[in-house]
Amino acid sequence: MHYPAKFPIVPGGAEATGKRVAEVNDIVVRAGVISPDRVMLHNYPINNPISIFNPSIYDGNEYLHVYARIILGYYMYVSSIVEIKVPWEDILYGYVDMNSYLGDIVIYPTTKYDVWGTEDPRVSVINNKLYMTYTGRSINYFNPHVRRNRTLPVTAVYNPSGREWVKKYVFVPSQKVFGEVVSDKDAFLYRVKDNTYLFHRPHLGDDTFHLLVSTVKIPELNGEKKGEIKEIIVDNARTIMLVPRFENKIGWAAPPIPLNEYGDKVIILLHGVDSDNIVYRVFAIELTLKDDEIIVNAVTPNYIMEPRTPYEVIGDRPLTIFPCGAVKFNKEHILITYGAGDYMIGFGIIETNVLLGELDKGRIY
Repeated sequence: MHYPAKFPIVPGGAEATGKRVAEVNDIVVRAGVISPDRVMLHNYPINNPISIFNPSIYDGNEYLHVYARIILGYYMYVSSIVEIKVPWEDILYGYVDMNSYLGDIVIYPTTKYDVWGTEDPRVSVINNKLYMTYTGRSINYFNPHVRRNRTLPVTAVYNPSGREWVKKYVFVPSQKVFGEVVSDKDAFLYRVKDNTYLFHRPHLGDDTFHLLVSTVKIPELNGEKKGEIKEIIVDNARTIMLVPRFENKIGWAAPPIPLNEYGDKVIILLHGVDSDNIVYRVFAIELTLKDDEIIVNAVTPNYIMEPRTPYEVIGDRPLTIFPCGAVKFNKEHILITYGAGDYMIGFGIIETNVLLGELDKGRIY
């Protein structure tokens, strides 16, 4: 293994790592792409973003609400997050490749936790509320003398009455538990019954990367008084999988896709970066999240997606596919949204049974 487990590894995690191979069976049907020139910014003086990528999604029934990272200037590569509404019919009938969309900037740098950029949003529904967790580039990001907490997970909650996203929480890894943390990325929240899980991928001071799940307590969910943005100390962690020798790092992609009505059995997409740090590919795992127990039930031994279209191979970051959103539809399919080449929004469709078949090839429990 590339990196040893510094935190307790969950049942099935080591076995799942051992089942993975550096081969590809691409099962994702490409369903279209949105280029930055076809997104018209509504609340900013520049007409179009320079690039738009790494999108999450929320299914609003008639429309998909797409939340994507945008770049408005390359000097410091500072990101904001834009919302665009894409009709389902545009995805299902191929119009997404030609239509233009209005975009509203909804999250942008305003605090010491995200002053240098708001990146890679993931949207979750918790207790019928929308939570967006993104990577905040903190005040330390460009400081050569401070090599800690350069990025942190920040969560905003949607306020329907004000039609706005309100930044509420920032998750800070405990130094006692994690040691020096250079950055923490690829984060999202998920809740099952009374347990709220933070999926995240810290980069530690010894230059190792760890695929983790921590349990957290969020004041708003526990009935405590709402306030300004609040630091939540993350003081526990469990390793879900290790990094195999053919990869440099792995990270969480899109939030969980529930497989049952309780939401405690889920499929999660992940990305893996090869050992030369060149190509981003996608694989999947099946987890059970029940009370204090987390189990890795299965893993796709092969990657299920790799860059192959021109817009995935060519871009600001070539050979990169980076999913941040996934929703089930028609009971038989999963729609994913992903960053293509760090430049465009890509849409892909996976047959649920085909994905389950790939997971069965790497089944542990």
